[in-house]
Amino acid sequence: MRKRRQRRSTFLPLTMLELTLASWETICHRTLMMARGTCSPAEYARMVQEKADAFRRSSALLSRSKPSTLSALIEPWHSKATANARRLRRRSG
Repeated sequence: MRKRRQRRSTFLPLTMLELTLASWETICHRTLMMARGTCSPAEYARMVQEKADAFRRSSALLSRSKPSTLSALIEPWHSKATANARRLRRRSG
């Protein structure tokens, strides 16, 4: 298995653009899966669980006494969205 290089963008506009594009791609893939009747129960559960996890991670950052940057607060959402887009792209392609 090859080792992935972790890239964390601290440039907020780029992070927001990547988050937006990955979210759109994921929504399109999942909508097609639902329309075709190929969306598994595990995928439906993943849709809910990933948002709860990202919310929990962002909330934990907010609850710390040390101020968090906006990029750090968005990062959990960004990482989930880009991971989903990659996974669903491989699955459909």
